[in-house]
Amino acid sequence: MAGRHITLDELATELSAIELRLRQLARAAEVPASPVELADVIDSLRSTASTVRETGDRMGLLARIVDGDVQLATRFRDSEYPWGVAARGTDRQGYGGPVIVPTVWQLIKLAQDAKRPGGSETTTYPEAMDGIGIGWESKAAAARHRREDTAVAVEALRLTCEKCGRRGRAASGGPCAGRHP
Repeated sequence: MAGRHITLDELATELSAIELRLRQLARAAEVPASPVELADVIDSLRSTASTVRETGDRMGLLARIVDGDVQLATRFRDSEYPWGVAARGTDRQGYGGPVIVPTVWQLIKLAQDAKRPGGSETTTYPEAMDGIGIGWESKAAAARHRREDTAVAVEALRLTCEKCGRRGRAASGGPCAGRHP
């Protein structure tokens, strides 16, 4: 991986390897060591492999988009709202706020819109996102951090105060919520 963060190319490559392994397992399951009919398992493995392949292909396209190899429309065709740096300061309350960091599907749509006849203005991902990304984290990472913070708070409620012996009053290494002389 590229340091702490996985690149989209690396993600596409890893997904390709997972797809291959799932197909290999499906093939191996055709002749198990024990006489058990595994047709449903084989079908499931093959179906999952197909889903993983589609996701890997999408990540490959996304890698090309993010690298700047694919032209993107500067605005969403259905609403004419800008995205990326151009969306800063725009009011899109009906759409949940400005789209500064677009989703995978939004980027694919912007790539498709850039190819449409009648041509709209185009840009590349690096141009549109110049100056964005410092301190940004995905919704999934933010949700995981909230779950971890909640787990820490729950654990703190289980600790016993070293001075008064009451449970649920002390944070890890912190003071008791009760009063001590």
